[in-house]
Amino acid sequence: MGDCGLIDAAGRLRFCGRKAERVVTPVGTLFTEPCEQVFCTNHPRLRVALVGLGPKGQMTPALVVETSARSVEETTLLLQTLRQIARSRPHTSAITRFYLHPAFPVDVRHNAKIHRLALARWAATAKPYEPAASS
Repeated sequence: MGDCGLIDAAGRLRFCGRKAERVVTPVGTLFTEPCEQVFCTNHPRLRVALVGLGPKGQMTPALVVETSARSVEETTLLLQTLRQIARSRPHTSAITRFYLHPAFPVDVRHNAKIHRLALARWAATAKPYEPAASS
């Protein structure tokens, strides 16, 4: 069916995401659900999507953030916070690229499912968020 999961220490099956949406880097594989939940737990109304840039096995992980009407200051603070959250967990620490997208594309069959492969194609040519230089 294309779904990935794992069985945790308590014997529970945990959904990790779709096989086609895995981010396979030189140092390991990142799965969408465990990574995205780290960010959404801290910001429950936020929509984020983990995508991989480049060929499988050499992918660079990136987080795309769906933006709403926010000021530049709010957006900067949010992205700085997400960057700190990424650094705080072993399974998200490799995520160093962040992108802003106005409205996520969704799967035509399931309006709620984020179309991560379309976002990855978009991010491949988009400009990532760059933190402001310290003064």
